[in-house]
Amino acid sequence: MADDTYNSVDGQAQLGAVVQARDIGAVHHHVHAAPPPPPAVPFQLPPAVAHFEDRREEQERILRELEGRSGGGGGPLVVALTGIGGVGKTALGFHVARRISDRFPDGVLYVDLDDLRRDGVVEVADALGELLSGLGVAPAWLHRSFAGRSKQYWTLTRGKRLLVVVDNARLGNEVLPLLPSSGDGLVIATSQGRLHDLDGVAALEVPMRPLAVEDAVRLLRHIVDDARLAEEPDAVVELARGCGGLPAALHVAGRWIRSHRRRSLSRLVAELSAELHEKGIPMVEAVWDAAYAGLGPEAARLYRLLPEFPAPVVTVPAAAALLGEDVPPAEDALDELEGAGLLESRPEGPRIHDLLRGHAERRSREEDPAGGGRQGARERLVRWYRRQASRADLLAAGPRMTFAEPGPDLPGVPDVEFGGKAEALRWLESQRLALYGCVRIAYECGMDEDAWALCEPLWTHFLDHPHYADITDAFGRGLAAAQRLEHLPATIRMRCQLARPLWEQERYEEAAEQLRHAVSAAGALGESEKERKLKASVVEFRGKLASVQGDWASAVADFESARRQHEAIGNAYGVLLQTHLLGCAALGAGEYGRAVELLTDAHRMAVEQDRVRMTARTGFELGRALRRAGRPAEAVALVRAALDNARERGATSDEARVLEELARLADEMGETEAAEGHRAAARLLAERCGGLPGADGGA
Repeated sequence: MADDTYNSVDGQAQLGAVVQARDIGAVHHHVHAAPPPPPAVPFQLPPAVAHFEDRREEQERILRELEGRSGGGGGPLVVALTGIGGVGKTALGFHVARRISDRFPDGVLYVDLDDLRRDGVVEVADALGELLSGLGVAPAWLHRSFAGRSKQYWTLTRGKRLLVVVDNARLGNEVLPLLPSSGDGLVIATSQGRLHDLDGVAALEVPMRPLAVEDAVRLLRHIVDDARLAEEPDAVVELARGCGGLPAALHVAGRWIRSHRRRSLSRLVAELSAELHEKGIPMVEAVWDAAYAGLGPEAARLYRLLPEFPAPVVTVPAAAALLGEDVPPAEDALDELEGAGLLESRPEGPRIHDLLRGHAERRSREEDPAGGGRQGARERLVRWYRRQASRADLLAAGPRMTFAEPGPDLPGVPDVEFGGKAEALRWLESQRLALYGCVRIAYECGMDEDAWALCEPLWTHFLDHPHYADITDAFGRGLAAAQRLEHLPATIRMRCQLARPLWEQERYEEAAEQLRHAVSAAGALGESEKERKLKASVVEFRGKLASVQGDWASAVADFESARRQHEAIGNAYGVLLQTHLLGCAALGAGEYGRAVELLTDAHRMAVEQDRVRMTARTGFELGRALRRAGRPAEAVALVRAALDNARERGATSDEARVLEELARLADEMGETEAAEGHRAAARLLAERCGGLPGADGGA
């Protein structure tokens, strides 16, 4: 949840509300809005493929195991589909899940662990976040810690008949935390190796071998509706055998056959066999080479460059950036690659199979041994994403303290057209894997300015979407890049930004270490207005770390210091923010009179500066302070306005938090029935939105 919690309130009306409201009854007609509808039952499987070889034996094993389980008493059954890459594990998992989905009326979830893998390791908390999102938990309700997310997941899956597909697991301990809590659930996990460490779990391992020749031939006949297959059965068998029984290879072979309708099948297979003998490569490699050879120049170049793209789904703008071309040539190249079977067509967009990614890398090294083309593509990609992220950030967060320029446009490659703040935020989330991947690429390629500059807009994204493995990795690399450049302001900024995800994961000492270095380095900053703001910001971050640890005395000292620095440079908003933080710290420390005094000042300043978001935020905190100070009647209108604002924005986590505060106010006023009504409404919101009972939206 972003720092600026409330952002759409009439500030002048709220300022006068402190003295206008005198009884709790004024609130009642505002608080009984209809709760949000329950989330739709998730079904996160892609549409069925046109051609699937049944794998009857494997399916029958799974169905027999399911029939023999009574469920309920123990944990869920785990079906582990194991086998080499390209053998069709994911396709079988999807096929079985579709076939039996009616047995799981509470939904079907899917997570690909390779999408979340960094340096070979999966941050399981992020995988839980993906599954919780599928269960309808909005980011604001998502608990920050792994333990909290585990409890949310167990709560939401208790007693449910839920099917979870976990793709590309490498270890059993990557799967175990993702098991639903109900014994009526089922988990289908795919892995290239055996999942030995599924201790204490009911598990069925289903090894998947390459398709037998007759099954491979049958799949080819499904893929290619061509009379030559019936006329030349021996050639079909040889081709199927040469593809090693791998569906990933057979699909490419089928598309290749269709693209050469005038040649006999025997001639085509003979050409592949000649390559097999001349070059010493497997026929499956020859099939891919043949498909590649049939591409036009732009499609072939894009194929060679696709391994440089750090996300699974290749968008048209990303393809244009890789090529350094406009959108139409990129669209044509993607269409051609899909037509050749070298890209998988998925609802979310085209993806390149890992086996074909390896082939594309080999072709790229052969045709560009010096790597100049690959390096150029990486640079274009990083700089295009840097520019788009900066533009999205400006729309989403407005002007704020940054130290990097947006970067020039990329000649020939158009910018993304953002329709407004909401669309910019959606783009940042949809391109998350590519953006974080570009930070890694930039750092590894020595593009240090681009590496840390990309981290600035990722800060805005992180505040609403806490993907901790991604953000700690990115900010760590951004820090290292800024240090290599000896860019002092960027180094300090990166340390502060890294500290927050660390303390949100309760890694307090690591966060404190980053801030110790930042405070020390800030002494060497100059006296420009931006550098003086940065000095104040560092101290503010340290105060926030003290606040989350309950060290209110240290927090107050830091916020007072930061406020003096903002006063010295005439930064009115900085003074407002530090006054607000001081009021919250006083409230936390139990100094209610002081909190009222400070928050009244902050609220007044917010109104005078026409800061709508801060007017709402300071008004809500002032209402809390007034109640604690024994003045609940004065708090009612402030809290009521916060409720109206939360509902206007559809911010259900804020709404629940405000309802809880209204319940406390009603208790203070002796309105027991009203208090219970507010609490019931808050509980219903939490239930509908996936929050843990008694938690304020996980914030």
